[in-house]
Amino acid sequence: MSEATTFTPTSATEFKRIGENTMVVNIGPQHPSTHGVLRLIVELEGETIVQCKCVIGYLHTGMEKEAEYQTYQKCVVMTDRMDYLNANGTNLAHALAVEKLLGVEIPKRGQYLRVMLAELSRIASHCLWLGTHALDLGAMSPFFYIMQQREMILDMFEMFAGVRMMPSWIVPGGLRGDMPDGFETRLRTFLREFPTELKVLEDLLVENPIWKERTQDVGILTGTQCLELGCSGPIARASGVAWDLRKSNPYSSYEDFDFQIPVGSVGDVYDRFLVRIAEMKESCRILQQAIDGLPEGPWNTLDRKVAPPPRHELDNSMESVIHHFKLWTEGYHPPVGEAYAAVEGSKGELGFYVISDGTNRPYRWHVRPSSFMNLKSLEVLAVGKLIADVIAIIGSIDIVLGEIDR
Repeated sequence: MSEATTFTPTSATEFKRIGENTMVVNIGPQHPSTHGVLRLIVELEGETIVQCKCVIGYLHTGMEKEAEYQTYQKCVVMTDRMDYLNANGTNLAHALAVEKLLGVEIPKRGQYLRVMLAELSRIASHCLWLGTHALDLGAMSPFFYIMQQREMILDMFEMFAGVRMMPSWIVPGGLRGDMPDGFETRLRTFLREFPTELKVLEDLLVENPIWKERTQDVGILTGTQCLELGCSGPIARASGVAWDLRKSNPYSSYEDFDFQIPVGSVGDVYDRFLVRIAEMKESCRILQQAIDGLPEGPWNTLDRKVAPPPRHELDNSMESVIHHFKLWTEGYHPPVGEAYAAVEGSKGELGFYVISDGTNRPYRWHVRPSSFMNLKSLEVLAVGKLIADVIAIIGSIDIVLGEIDR
């Protein structure tokens, strides 16, 4: 009989008390206010937190490894299921990395359509964040107001892809199809009505004394701490770090649009709230410019080794049928090399690092997840605060565990 082995906890669950008269409490992994299957181990002295540790991995699905066994096109559907609240943005990041490997360019119309889908996803993600964040802190009415607006965006996604949350519409080489009939009317109606509805939410919360008491001077993160922890997105901008990849490293024609980067000064929960509200307004500005200046022409690359043939050619061209068949069964073979591409997702920098060995499948497919990087700040932000403040801080970080665990 073999010698029994001793189980040693992994570093993720090791927890050493730093106080003598403290109590250790678990929050999660089923706590209703953790926005996903997250476990927190907190050490309390009274109601004050002296140590906090995040334990993740409950949603691990091995997507990065699975991608090594799928063609580049089939990897797209996995990107939807990471940050499922920003599916179009995740689709775009994967597509940009693969296109960099392939060396293909997307026509202007395709780039503008991608921008429109990405910005609508940003607003939809922020809408859900605002509704649930307010609900966590006891404000129920904002949830009903903002979810009504989010439904309008999901309806527009359904016009494009036939589904509401997992569109897989942005693919390497362009998009699966052009803007559908009636979409422009829907979008212009949304852009006309949404700012007014958002103002209602601002009136409910911005100067609300209870809201300010729960959020101001809570969970303060300095700009220096953001850089040290690798935080990005609204969290970093709320701390005064004016970093936005759409401005610093423009992609998909973002250089064509006029918009501002909202920044805060304190870096607390309240500032993160104000920055996201301002970001939704700036996204509306981008969408208005995109629909007003939408170019004519093709939306997919003209490289027929990457993009499928037009649908109408399949009726009378055997070559197009063969091309279509080989593309979706065999895929394409990027040259040997590596590429990294990142987008400014709703939660920060979201990037894909892809290595090609010349086959039709990625040799390595690695994600730089924004939620994963931002979550680490919770272990800093929670210290010295009351346990009730943890709920406000988690909501202000805006995490998605599907992207963190992958």
